[in-house]
Amino acid sequence: MENNNKKSSVFYSYCLNPQIKFDTSEEGEKVSLLVRSHPFTQINWFLTSILLFILIWIINPFIKNFFDLKQIFILNLFFYVFVASYIWINVLNWYFNAGIVTNRRVIDIDFYSVIYKEITVAQLGKIEDITVKSGGFFGSYFDYGSVFIQTAGSAVNVEFINVPHPSEIAQIVNRLLGKKHGYQ
Repeated sequence: MENNNKKSSVFYSYCLNPQIKFDTSEEGEKVSLLVRSHPFTQINWFLTSILLFILIWIINPFIKNFFDLKQIFILNLFFYVFVASYIWINVLNWYFNAGIVTNRRVIDIDFYSVIYKEITVAQLGKIEDITVKSGGFFGSYFDYGSVFIQTAGSAVNVEFINVPHPSEIAQIVNRLLGKKHGYQ
């Protein structure tokens, strides 16, 4: 179900043949796929953020009896900065936790905080097995799940968690493996 004519953006969670470069890209390496967590999996923090913004409007009438206007303004400002930081951290977490499939390797970038990230790389020649796990009503309805790529020996395995179209991702990796091993 590849549609190379469809325009894609780096802000999408499933990008076929994106025109991107990354830190460790090699000469002649072409990116076939860029994936991030499905947007539906981000609803939890999004709804929490909305609830927090509503909460301050509910609390304000009750605290006006205990604080003056300047103190309420400072409390509200502090609260809004806190919620904005919460939103920003979650957006960064979604954007930078990415999986990249190239014509040579599969890369899993896990962004844990602003100062720490973990990058797992599996060369196509070392991939032994691909497992797709998708379940539950929402996973089936919105077509998202996890892809686990097992590598040979003591190499670290690659995991794409809660990504859109997990079966298509496995097909793309399998197609690249076939080309690598000369089956296609």
